Amino acid sequence: MKKIVLASGSPRRKKILHQLGFNFESSSSSVEETYDPNDEPLEIVQYLALRKAKDIAKKHQEALIIGADTLVVHKSNILEKPASKNEAVEMLESLKNSTHEVLTGVALVKVYDSGNKMEDHTFFESTEVQFGDIPQNLITNYVKMGSPMDKAGSYGIQDDLGALFVEGIKGDYYNVVGFPIYAFYKNMRVFAPEYLPANLA
Repeated sequence: MKKIVLASGSPRRKKILHQLGFNFESSSSSVEETYDPNDEPLEIVQYLALRKAKDIAKKHQEALIIGADTLVVHKSNILEKPASKNEAVEMLESLKNSTHEVLTGVALVKVYDSGNKMEDHTFFESTEVQFGDIPQNLITNYVKMGSPMDKAGSYGIQDDLGALFVEGIKGDYYNVVGFPIYAFYKNMRVFAPEYLPANLA
């Protein structure tokens, strides 16, 4: 069986890959998520995903490394993971009654036998998310639970309370969760079909 490594500790991404039938190990990258703020968000998410994947790729041979990065863009502002609960509250308040964009970049890196030779491919997916009029007490309670702290934009569409913020979406639901299933499968079929599990081949 060919080795696949997810360059992420995200429980959401792990769950999605398991759901699709992939057998893989996971390893969180230690690279700093820094980037040029003048770059386009679609370039940033692919750049960060590739940096994470290549960081993990150094430790493996004959493997496919999967990296991913998600950002929320609202009124041209990039919203990353909140640094504090107060920042999480501010983010959620800013998203009320408006539409924002969720971008996920994915990097696929093939590592060959030497461990030094690599081949990579990146892509991204974008989904529009419309927030409704969120009651203040709902935001407060959600932040108290701690759920926003590891999520770009300070919310998870799959969370019990986070789901109540979302009036509607245009695009891939799983992209908002953090891993775009449709685009991933489409790109895997072209770039790394030999790594697809039997049920997807």
